[in-house]
Amino acid sequence: MNRLASCIALALLLAACKPDGQTPAAAPDAATPTSTPPATSTDTPATAASKTHPALQVETIDGARFDLAAHRGQWVVVNFWATWCAPCLKEMPELSALDAMREHVQVIGLAYEEIEPDDMRAFLQKHPVVYPIAIIDTFDPPADFDTPPGLPMTYLIGPEGQVVEKILGPVTAERLETLIAGAGGPAVEA
Repeated sequence: MNRLASCIALALLLAACKPDGQTPAAAPDAATPTSTPPATSTDTPATAASKTHPALQVETIDGARFDLAAHRGQWVVVNFWATWCAPCLKEMPELSALDAMREHVQVIGLAYEEIEPDDMRAFLQKHPVVYPIAIIDTFDPPADFDTPPGLPMTYLIGPEGQVVEKILGPVTAERLETLIAGAGGPAVEA
């Protein structure tokens, strides 16, 4: 029965973000877990290693290069999102504030959609964030990350480069800070 409930919750999450104004399905209730383990038993040892300690090198829309390995020692939030995804847009200000306020946290936004860089820059004029944004080829996503089954999809990467948590669906800064503290990172002072 648990597996059936998980499948139903996943189907609802997948339907939550639809492009071109399609109507989203109802979101799952708060008791439904949306985190998944970093690697599965069907992964080969090489695949499992790259998925538990992924590599990511992308060009950002400002022409800079983002290399996940260069951020060892920090917590990195890798956020797959799209301009047409309402839950993605809702979490952007929180992710931006988290990135700005916490020296030990770096956020990278991976726009998972077909969009021209100039269109993305215009979009970000209306929805500014302080963290870097890269446009990801939906036909050739980063190899060490699963193809997002829905958006938003967020990975929390630990200071040693390991995947600490995968979160399907919207995430808050508070939840990320709780996950960081729970995994041995600094706790937020009251």
